[in-house]
Amino acid sequence: MSTARSSLRRKEPLKVAIAAGGTGGHMMPAYALALELARRGHETVLFSDARGVDVPGIFRNQQPVLLECGRMTGGIAIRLRALYRVIGNIGAARRALRHHAPDLVIGFGGYPALSALLAARSLGIALCLHEQNAIMGRVNRLMARFASAIALSYEPTKRLKAAGRKKAVLTGNPVRDQVAALAQKPFPPLDTDHMLRLLVVGGSQGARVLSDRVPDALSLLPPHLKNRLQVTQQCRAEDLERVRGRYQEAGIAAELASFIEDLPERLFWCHLVISRAGATTLAELTAAGRPAILVPLPGATDDHQTANAHHLVEAGGAWLMPESALSAKMLARQIQKLALDPPSLRKAAAAAKSQGVPDAALRLADLIETTAAGKGEPHE
Repeated sequence: MSTARSSLRRKEPLKVAIAAGGTGGHMMPAYALALELARRGHETVLFSDARGVDVPGIFRNQQPVLLECGRMTGGIAIRLRALYRVIGNIGAARRALRHHAPDLVIGFGGYPALSALLAARSLGIALCLHEQNAIMGRVNRLMARFASAIALSYEPTKRLKAAGRKKAVLTGNPVRDQVAALAQKPFPPLDTDHMLRLLVVGGSQGARVLSDRVPDALSLLPPHLKNRLQVTQQCRAEDLERVRGRYQEAGIAAELASFIEDLPERLFWCHLVISRAGATTLAELTAAGRPAILVPLPGATDDHQTANAHHLVEAGGAWLMPESALSAKMLARQIQKLALDPPSLRKAAAAAKSQGVPDAALRLADLIETTAAGKGEPHE
């Protein structure tokens, strides 16, 4: 498996179709790639669904091709209906691909991307895939045999067959420019008298368990530690007032929002992150070099968030707390231990940064240019 960046830069502009499912984990790296391709003079067109298009702050200057399929979770009737819509959308995707005539289609996973990838395959358009997680997603597993190149974020990536590994390249998971720039910034000053800044995020929808457990945990800390805390927390909109009241009762300084507009800035200033273990979150943590307490989403497909978390935990950049075992007392003990040991936080921050790939968008753009130039052939 290759890891090196190409030194070649394609001179002729490309048109690249980006197919991404409707969650932030798929859409954020797709957007980071689109920005890098635009800087190189290439044109992109987005294939997604309404959820993907509604992710705040991205793809605002594009007219996307919408391919709705619904969710593949729930009962058999719901799944069959979604699968029927995926198949039904292939015709619309074929028409859109003929109209836009891309040189290449890159898929970022998610079922809304599947129709575009199948349509591209039927039209003989070159395919690339990008896998964000440590376990290959279902759509990418299905399409891997048809791809000319497969970009990975983790080594090893589980459930990638041997044939797929032969055309795999370790690019990392693209992050937005403001986060990539944090790779050049130092860890914020910290000792046992400094303000301790915590950033609590729960993915694109927020995590209710963090809204429940984190305020309760912080309220258990001794007064001198509570006085040092400055908390920024993402919550679901319906939880904001309840969580705000809990922090006020505990006398803890906290800023809450359902969407943190200046997340890169908050990431820059924070000393410790408490979060889920989604692919984009971990890519940003490692690019910036920030230690974290990770609480993987229990219902994630193939338990991929736990697999993601293990990579960072084993590197020494994070601590794993499964949701099933998470309690306010356990979390309070861990936070107190870290707050009283700044060298451990600094060491974990360095370990996290060692796992980052801040130039992942450049690496992925290189791979697309190389593949479009005909240097990669699909393996049947």
